[in-house]
Amino acid sequence: MSTAAAPLPTGTRRLAALEQAGLVRRGVRRPGTGPEGALPVPAELRPLLPQGLPRGGTVAVSQDGGASMSALLLLLSAASRAGAWCAVVGLPSMSPVAAEELGISLERCALVPEPGADWDVVTAALLDGVDIVVSARLQAPPAAVCGRLSARARQRGTVLVPYGAWQGADLTLQVEHAEWDGLQQGRGRLQCRQVTAVTRGRGAAARPRRTTFWLPEPSELYTFLRGRAESDAPRRLTAVPAAPAADPVPGPTPERRLQSAS
Repeated sequence: MSTAAAPLPTGTRRLAALEQAGLVRRGVRRPGTGPEGALPVPAELRPLLPQGLPRGGTVAVSQDGGASMSALLLLLSAASRAGAWCAVVGLPSMSPVAAEELGISLERCALVPEPGADWDVVTAALLDGVDIVVSARLQAPPAAVCGRLSARARQRGTVLVPYGAWQGADLTLQVEHAEWDGLQQGRGRLQCRQVTAVTRGRGAAARPRRTTFWLPEPSELYTFLRGRAESDAPRRLTAVPAAPAADPVPGPTPERRLQSAS
C-alpha cells in the first residue's frame, strides 16, 4: 500500500521553482568562515557605508514609510549593477519597475513575495546561493531566528538585509526625513525627494553617520528649471519709512506785506 507524499510548504515550493528556473544557485560560493571583501554601494550611501556592504554582515533597513523602500532598493543597486545576485523575500508591495529604475538588474534578482509561514527556511536556503538576501516580515522575528539567520549569512559570506526590526543587526539604516520637491509656487509635478538617512550599529559602527541626498537624482534639466523658477519668483518689497517732513518756511507777516505795498 503506497502512501501519498505530504505536500511541500508554500515557501519551499516557491524556492524549488526558483531553483528550477535557474534564479537560485545552491552552494556556488566557496566554503569559508568569514566575509570575503565587500559589495559596492551607490555614491549617495557611501557616507553611511564607506566600506560598502560587508560580506557576511547583517545590515537592516527600518520600515519608516515609502522613502525607506526606496532607500532599500538604492542600497542594492550598485552591487546588482556590478553583477551580484539578489533575492527579496516577503515584499509583495515592491515594484519591479521601481527597482529597475533605481538600477537593480531584474535578471539577477529572485522575488519571493509570499513565502508563507516558513519564510525563515526560504531565507536560509537563499543565503546559500545568492550575494544579497532581503527578508521582510510584518512582525519582528524572535531573537533566536535572527541570530540563526545572521550566523548563516556570516558563514556563507552573504549580505543579509532585513527590512524591519531585527535584533542583533550589525548596522541599521533609517530614513529620518524625506521631503518631496517639484511643486513651485503652487504648481508643477513631484520630481524627487530630499532624503536624510542615518546608520547606527555596534562596536566601531556605534557612532551614528548621517547624510542627505536626492532620490532619485534630479536631472540637469530639472535642476536648471528649478533654479530659473527661484530666480523668477516675485521678490518681497521692503517697506522703507518715509523721511520726516521738514518744518514749513514762515511767510511774511501782515505788517511786512503793508510795508512792501507802500
